[in-house]
Amino acid sequence: MSRLKNHDARDRWIEKTLRNLPDGSSLLDVGAGECAYKPYCTHLEYLAQDIAEYDGQGAEGLHTGQWDTSRLDFICDLYDIPEDRQFDTVFCTEVLEHVVDPVRALEKLCRLAKPGGRVILTAPFNSLTHFAPYHFCTGFSKFFYQHHFGRLGLEIEELTPNGGYFDMMDQELGRVTRVRKQYKAGIREPFTFLLMQLARLNARLIAAADGDRMNRRSAELQCFGWHVIARKPSG
Repeated sequence: MSRLKNHDARDRWIEKTLRNLPDGSSLLDVGAGECAYKPYCTHLEYLAQDIAEYDGQGAEGLHTGQWDTSRLDFICDLYDIPEDRQFDTVFCTEVLEHVVDPVRALEKLCRLAKPGGRVILTAPFNSLTHFAPYHFCTGFSKFFYQHHFGRLGLEIEELTPNGGYFDMMDQELGRVTRVRKQYKAGIREPFTFLLMQLARLNARLIAAADGDRMNRRSAELQCFGWHVIARKPSG
């Protein structure tokens, strides 16, 4: 699965957010997979968890080809993470769509955070099939986070969209050629490529006039996903 437009903005936000956490504080990376964000946590007590069942291969949808989970600290289902310890930060990025019950998963993340601690979360707003068969939800709106974090008593400190509608169109138009090849559909390659490039250029021009990348006006309709920081009450 090649790198897509939404990754860069998300990775920049995650790097900034993790590097700003207090030195020596504890962080649990839930659904850490290959521990891609561990380099941003050298100042933290970092622990990583994953179910470690996906291997990068699959017959349907989009896949990574390889997937190395050898750097995990412990392996278990998200719902089975021991609760004998709580963490200053519970970090969970691009995982909720891969759990069978995302509401129950969110409740678990909140229980794992210390009083006064934070849950840092990203997930797609609308995702294509990937990591199958471990793909159970296509995505989550800001209203999902507002409702459930509010219900669980956490205060949302940040709720930031990654891109907007036109960024999404740009990315998906750029994927048309590869998907056409994968499913042997559509018109011949030169025509497909030319049409998609013209359409992408139009989407990019409109996106540039749609506000800051992390504050697109069209994000209320569609975006890559929401970046969330929620704080648990101290008492």
